[in-house]
Amino acid sequence: MKAGLVTFYHIHHYGALLQAAATERAVEHFGWDCEIIDYFVNQDNALFKRPTGLGSAAHDAHTALHYQALSERYRRFEKFSRDHLRISDRRYGRFDELAEGPLPYDLILSGSDQIWNPKIFPDGRFDPVFFGTFSQKRRIAYAPSFGVPTIPEGMQAELKGYLDGFSHLSARETQGSAIIRDIAGKDAPVVLDPTLLLTADQWDSMAAHPANYPKGGYILCYCISRPGALTPYLERLHQETGLPVVQLCGIRQKVHPKAKQIMDAGPAEFLGLFQNAAYVVTNSFHGTVFSVQFHRPFFTTVSPAELSAPERSRTVSILSRLGLANRVIGKGDTAELLDPVDWEAAEVALTAARKDSLNYLQAALEDRPYAPEAPLSPQSFAPKLAERSRCTGCTACAAGCPHDAITMVRDKTGFDFPEVDLEKCVHCGRCTRLCPVLQERGPAAHLPAAFAAWNRDDAVRKDSTSGGAFTAIAEYVLEGGGVVYGAAMDGHQHLRHIPCFRKEDLWRLRGAKYVQSDLDGVFREIREVLKTRPVLFSGTPCQVDGLYRFLGCRPENLTTCDLVCHGVPSPGVWEDEARFIEGNKRRRLANVRFRNKVEGWKNSHFTAVYDDGTADSAPLFATGFGRAFGRALFLRQSCHGCQYTNLNRPGDFTLGDLWGLRPDEFPEQQHAGVSLLLVNTPHGSYIFDQLKLNCQPFPVERAVAGNPRLARPIGPAADRASFFASYAVEPFEEVRRQFFRLPSLPVRAAGKLLSPEAKAKLKAKLHR
Repeated sequence: MKAGLVTFYHIHHYGALLQAAATERAVEHFGWDCEIIDYFVNQDNALFKRPTGLGSAAHDAHTALHYQALSERYRRFEKFSRDHLRISDRRYGRFDELAEGPLPYDLILSGSDQIWNPKIFPDGRFDPVFFGTFSQKRRIAYAPSFGVPTIPEGMQAELKGYLDGFSHLSARETQGSAIIRDIAGKDAPVVLDPTLLLTADQWDSMAAHPANYPKGGYILCYCISRPGALTPYLERLHQETGLPVVQLCGIRQKVHPKAKQIMDAGPAEFLGLFQNAAYVVTNSFHGTVFSVQFHRPFFTTVSPAELSAPERSRTVSILSRLGLANRVIGKGDTAELLDPVDWEAAEVALTAARKDSLNYLQAALEDRPYAPEAPLSPQSFAPKLAERSRCTGCTACAAGCPHDAITMVRDKTGFDFPEVDLEKCVHCGRCTRLCPVLQERGPAAHLPAAFAAWNRDDAVRKDSTSGGAFTAIAEYVLEGGGVVYGAAMDGHQHLRHIPCFRKEDLWRLRGAKYVQSDLDGVFREIREVLKTRPVLFSGTPCQVDGLYRFLGCRPENLTTCDLVCHGVPSPGVWEDEARFIEGNKRRRLANVRFRNKVEGWKNSHFTAVYDDGTADSAPLFATGFGRAFGRALFLRQSCHGCQYTNLNRPGDFTLGDLWGLRPDEFPEQQHAGVSLLLVNTPHGSYIFDQLKLNCQPFPVERAVAGNPRLARPIGPAADRASFFASYAVEPFEEVRRQFFRLPSLPVRAAGKLLSPEAKAKLKAKLHR
């Protein structure tokens, strides 16, 4: 029996050739002949580019300078292809050439790589060749990828027609499996990339070790894009170990000033370099794969989009499956620099995953149903909680655990995340039921009523961030014998929610604090207080929702205010910044105001008051911390996909600044500050009528226009992962110097000259 394989194989890319070789060998393992159908499309290995501008000219100039090494690389790719790939004698350039001629295959196999990505091809459409539609023979798929999160509009029906012709479908990523299920209504198991189907010994038989290559004792860096967050790990590894840096050139720019660049490696040399490295740093999926195959301690990075949605990342997916997700840089659970890797456990997991994927391939080849291995009992695993990338840190799970099996633990990003003590956990599932992230939130039942509001007490208003609406609500609750819970700084500049029993103490809760607050023990305390007294709770929307989930109801004597939230900055970063300020000034901080109105509401100042009575004040966005906060550098990961950035608010009230006012609107009030007040519930409406506030109705659509966080979450900074990578391994002073500094002069000039529309387009491009 003979299989014809359609895949990417010709391009001089390490992953493409190695996955093609692995697919052939995996098929042959089951007694089949396997041959790549030599379909040559959209692949150009020429050393010199067609002249298209300065970019191609620079590329060609670099090629000319390194011509000997790059031509040797070309020769080695061609040799590897001849030695290790079985390719059809005839080359095909068009679909009709394949459809017309008799083909010597009993089955067509659509192989791995992004062969089903329409954006790869010149016309932006699917190439039917990679779906095997040129043949009437049975068709199967092993680990193809769509390479896009969704299928472009108008192409779904076409794709369904292609998929309907397969007897067996699989996908390389979870997202691809979901696309197949949604489009074709078929289950498609997620299987391993073909390079993981072979063992390290099988790859060793294809590896080469040129005499002039290092034989060991080096840090291998393999980047297919700018190193970004890899840089601090590469530098620290170099410093800590004293090992030289060897750069396998996926990109041509030098990644380290002392790196030995290797430009002549073919696929065999690629394998040898990974096999002999002491450490690996890479942003390549196949760089990660071969670090695992050869048991090389490694660190890897993924794109910001993959960090935000790890279910879309093939790198995070496979490393999670192998228990190695802590080797991904930029996450709070990244391993310490020199931590050993548990290769024994990883190999056990890989062997099981390899067996499962090979079982699928065998079932597909033999045209019989595929039955995956039965999953382990749920009792073998920790309870289901929100993924780290989505966890808001609301503490509902920890507060609600009846056996105190969950604690909130600060990670390397400076945020708290739940950790489960499996010795105490009885798998009751309560934490899963309480987690707001795991529950569906529908659209708002009705639009809230929006108001422009300001406190009648000028002193209170001056002491507040905007118009002082919070204090009016808090005073109403206190006058009714209630307790107010809000965020306040302690003497160590640690922000936590505290109870307030007197109007005279409300100053501690007033004002914006650009830090995520600590809720340890607060939900349980509120539950007890509610048995005898009214309570007002003010916090971010996720905290308010978490409180309601914990309580399991909306008590009549509980009033809540959620905030129009830009996103919560890292408590760890803020506390390090506070220590930096104290060290720089040689005085302890007594109080901090993030948005002080020393020059009015619209020009907020960051004011630091010291224990000797002195103070410093500067415009917030002229300070290092303010600049970094403004560009969302160190917000919690979940903030970038926040499910509360809409008008379906969990609180009775929503509070924020009423941005977007015209000069002729409330002209006498704007300098002192105007609050945006949304009344979201009947309970809130009842209390609103009792408040001692000046209020004017305001159009909801304009409130949203002035406060974008009522419509959509803020995107992450392009260098967010790089920041947290540096924060994990470098002294804070160095991190601060690198990331909190003023932008370059051209960037500042562009910021003043570009229109808001142009800035938005530029920012969107940078965040891709």
